[in-house]
Amino acid sequence: MMPAGPPQRSTRLGGLHHYFLTGLVVAGPVAITIYLTWTFVKWVDGWVTPFIPARYLPETYLPFPVPGFGLIVAVVGLTLVGFFTANLVGRTMVRFGENLLDRMPVVRGIYKALKQVFSTVFSQSGTSFRKAGLVEFPTGAWSIVFISAEPSPTIEAMLPGGRGEAWVSVFMPCAPNPTTGFFFLLPKSKVIELSISIEEATKLVISAGLIQPESIAPKPALEEIPGRGSRAGTRVPAREPLQDS
Repeated sequence: MMPAGPPQRSTRLGGLHHYFLTGLVVAGPVAITIYLTWTFVKWVDGWVTPFIPARYLPETYLPFPVPGFGLIVAVVGLTLVGFFTANLVGRTMVRFGENLLDRMPVVRGIYKALKQVFSTVFSQSGTSFRKAGLVEFPTGAWSIVFISAEPSPTIEAMLPGGRGEAWVSVFMPCAPNPTTGFFFLLPKSKVIELSISIEEATKLVISAGLIQPESIAPKPALEEIPGRGSRAGTRVPAREPLQDS
């Protein structure tokens, strides 16, 4: 009786394949994180270092460059700018500079738009994406959206129904790049709020559904979509409209 050579060889190859995938799962995220961090540090250094006099650069006195020095200078500089603009003199200078920019037709619009975006995203009291939700888009399918602020009274008054119905602003990210997507306004009754964090929803979008949220609430009972009967057997979770914050 001949020895079972091929099965043993297959088992060994399977073990090597398992070890390779395990190593890839462990080392892959670490390597990509290090690479992205290093790229960001070099990018900031490339912007800041040319503005620093040579006598203040570490490589002037050392035989090797010091990565991250430009990043440290940028962080310290931005902190000092924030400190000085917090007092009366700083606010006066900022107001004077804004008045000059306000007289430039093209630059004025760019500056005001960027200032509003930065104030909204980085301000501690500003409103960013508050929650994640589901909307029916396109018809018959459900998409993840990020729920932001309610529209201004001026815009809400122009929407169908006027002020009689509450509306909300949502951003629908594209997979696997959530920085691109579609922005639109919807009635709150058309948005199903999810009990997951923005971070978990982002992972869900980036992974195209491969990484499911761990803190998701128990699935509600299924019910037929109102007014659609049993067309194509369409059934969705019982929706719970957004509540006013």
